[in-house]
Amino acid sequence: MTAPVDFRPTHVVPPGGLAAWESPDTERMTVPLDALLPVRLAERHGDWARIVCANDWSAWVDGRLLVAVPQDPPVPGAPLARTADPRPLLARAQDMLIRYRSAAEELAAGRLDGETFRQHTQGLRVGMIVDGEAVWLYDAEHERWVYCDGIRLSTYATTGPPSGLAPDGGGPAAGPADATRIVAPGERSGDRSGDI
Repeated sequence: MTAPVDFRPTHVVPPGGLAAWESPDTERMTVPLDALLPVRLAERHGDWARIVCANDWSAWVDGRLLVAVPQDPPVPGAPLARTADPRPLLARAQDMLIRYRSAAEELAAGRLDGETFRQHTQGLRVGMIVDGEAVWLYDAEHERWVYCDGIRLSTYATTGPPSGLAPDGGGPAAGPADATRIVAPGERSGDRSGDI
């Protein structure tokens, strides 16, 4: 089947494929989407995204995992637009690391006891991998890892299931976290030891 003339994808499915549901409810799973399949984002409800494929088939997915398709090139002479500016997340990671280091130095100098150290560091969550120009950052606010190429952020992996309200307003969607968690190669579906 050929794609309709007016179909314009806004995203593609990530390289590992993507679980899909009939509605924003993890109990109503449907067929998974193939890797790199072009899709159009039709609507969002929290982390849930309803996508439409070129053949008009529609499903709900974890919208945090969709990979955005670049839009038309900028008009010559116009300033470059940035999407998902990495600087605020880099600043938060730097602030968390500074706060942890300060508390660790106070503990090492004997100015804090172990309990006070735990109180000062409670709730701090930071994750960063720097490999040359590539950076992976943990975004604790959205419970996801993002990849930064120096200009923009892209969701790399999430640590929780999609959340948000069902379209009928029936409350938060609930269900097993297995539907969107990352599974290590060779891991059995019932083995929870590979959870992130």
